[in-house]
Formats: sequence, structure tokens, C-alpha cells
Amino acid sequence: MYTGLGSAPLASCALNPSCTMGKKKKKKKLRVEFRKNRTTRARHRERFRDLDPGEFEQADDLLAQERLSGKGEVSRKRTVVGQELSEQDSPVPVLLDVDESQCLQGRVLRVGGLVSDVQGPDGTIYRCMVRRLLKTLGTHERNILAAGDRVLFKPLPASGTQPEGLIVRVEPRRGVLSRASRGREQVIVANVDQLLIVTSAALPPLKPNLIDRLLVAAEKADIQPVVLINKVDLVDPAELQPLVGLYAQLGYEVLLVSATTGFGLQRLMELMRDKQTVLAGQSGVGKSSLLNAIDPRLNIRVQPVSPETQKGRHTTTATRLYPLQFGGWVVDTPGVRQFELWDIAPEEIAGYFRDLRPFVNHCRYPDCTHINEDHCAVKNAVADYLIDTRRYESYCHLFAGDPVE
Repeated sequence: MYTGLGSAPLASCALNPSCTMGKKKKKKKLRVEFRKNRTTRARHRERFRDLDPGEFEQADDLLAQERLSGKGEVSRKRTVVGQELSEQDSPVPVLLDVDESQCLQGRVLRVGGLVSDVQGPDGTIYRCMVRRLLKTLGTHERNILAAGDRVLFKPLPASGTQPEGLIVRVEPRRGVLSRASRGREQVIVANVDQLLIVTSAALPPLKPNLIDRLLVAAEKADIQPVVLINKVDLVDPAELQPLVGLYAQLGYEVLLVSATTGFGLQRLMELMRDKQTVLAGQSGVGKSSLLNAIDPRLNIRVQPVSPETQKGRHTTTATRLYPLQFGGWVVDTPGVRQFELWDIAPEEIAGYFRDLRPFVNHCRYPDCTHINEDHCAVKNAVADYLIDTRRYESYCHLFAGDPVE
């Protein structure tokens, strides 16, 4: 018989197996892939030392058959506690469960070999290492961290003048700009809103094909691209109008600026205010000089273009995140001479060209490459001057996997 107000719910819950009242929710255990970089078993060569010369052939056959096992101390999988994530959301397949009460939220400013700079919630910069469990999780990326990553880290007792910490979790990402490097993904920056594709009107010469590659990467990552042409004081601005008009007709914003004279810098500051921005382009186009011009306190090291080769000198050697005094963040990246697209099949490239995309579905063949086939709507549009010839040639180079010219 029911005798108290608090006993009835408990009694009814005990009779219902699906009721979770009063039960502690169990954390989810996941079986995840790990990098196979643990201690490997050495082959037992001692067993072959006493063999006769005629038995070496048989010994070679035994060696050829011997394989490293995927179990035990070299196991590729382990059980961890956390939340499963997709490759688009995170560099690792799982969001590890950690004690957040002992951690601080931070943002990665610069990634080093073993130690990275992380800014804490109060603005303090910590030198942080990465937890071994996190580093050994299976991933297709070259590095588990990237500039701009939001992380959880545990503060550690400082051994020097700068605070130290241990990164225990990388939060899910958005706005990731990456490229292919040696068959793996190299994340240039994470968690950005817009990409400033910086090129120069002269010294070094402008490379429209590199602009097209970065536009495709921005479209793939769903990042707002802006074409920024620096050093306009070195040429007659009328010479740039055909290129500016082409990208403007496609819906891209184009800025003409000069870090030397200050032309266009006010508009550039308005565009970057309170946003997360990354600058990318070839060496020597003046990315660091532009940042110094809009925020002198950054004081980023710069060098002039080589007079012999008319190319930049790779003054910026590492991707770095900077807070701007007028609001927002900016990422300065090393200059690129080649930019290979990551995770984009050749058949998908036309879909990222705004001028080719309207004609793709009108081709006769559904698997048309828009290069060699007859009855191709894209090629017909090029012949009718509906698509710029140079842009179409840029598409052909990208489809063939050619380097930037």
C-alpha cells in the first residue's frame, strides 16, 4: 500500500525497465582506430644463424610469410569514452570525454613541432603539448592541430616564465581551409569566416590560375572568398579592369589595395572587422605588409621581393593567428607556390566553378568531363563567349592535376 508521496514514482519506475529516473546515465564507449606507431615485434633472426647455406632459400620464404599481427601490443584499435564525430567536423573520429571542470577553453595561435601556442580565456598565452592519447588517434591529417583550433587544455605547473598546459581535446571545426600534401590533408587553418586571396599586380606577377584554385577550395569549405590585389601603385589600374570585372560578374568581391600608399586599406579593415579571416597567396604578394599596415602593433617581419627572381623569400614560415585591435582575428600564412586541392574528385571541379556550373547539366553525356566530348554545353558556352576562355583553361589544368603555372 502506498504510504508516502515520494514512494509512488519510485515504485512505478521499478516496474518499468525503460525508466531512467534515479539511474546514472552511462557514458558511451567507442571502438576507434589508432595510428600503428607503438612498439612493433622484431623478427626473430636468431633462428636463422645456425642454418646451412643450402637452407637460406627456405629461410627467405619464412621471412616473406612473417607478418606483424594487428593484435596485442600493436593493436590498431582501442576502446575510448566519448562522442563519435564525422571527418568533416573534427580531425579525429571521436570527441573524447574529459573532466571539463579541470580544463580551460583556448584557441591555437601557432602550431609547433612538439609545443603549440594556445590563448586562454583571459588572454594568457600557454605553451601546450598534446595528450598522447589524442596524438595517436587515427586521422588522415598530417597534424592533429591547426591554427585556429578551439581546444580544451589543462594548465600545468610552469617550469619557466611562460605558463604551460596539456591539450586534452580538440573541439569540432568549421570553416576549414586545407590542401593536399604528400597524399595527406594539410589543414592550413580552422574556424574561419572568410578567405582573402591575396595576389599582387606586379612583383611577383599576378597568377590568375592560383586565384581559381583558392576559389575552388573556399567554395568546397563553405568559406566566403574575397580577391585582394595588392601593389596597385606599381601598375596602371586600367590594366586590371578585365580581371576585376570577370570576378565581379561571378559574384566575388574584389579589392584593389596598396600597403605602401594606403589605398583601399579602410575598406579592407571594414571587411575584416569582427570576423575570422585568413590570408593566402604566393610568397612576396605582401600579406604580412598588409597586416602591419592595418594594425601596426602586430609588427610582423617582412622582406622585399628578390630582384633576381622576382619571387618572395618565404619570410613567414608558419601559420599564425593574430587578434586585431579593431576586432576579429586574422591568420597570416606562409606563401604558396603550388596549391593542390584536397578531397575534390576531378569530376566535382566543374561544380565549384560558378561560371561553368549553369551549363553542366545541359551536356549530352552525364559523365562529361567538358574537355574531349562532343555535344558539351560547357565547351559550346566557351565558343559562344559565355564562359571566359582563360577560366575554362584554368578548369582544364585543375581537372588534369597540373601544377600552377
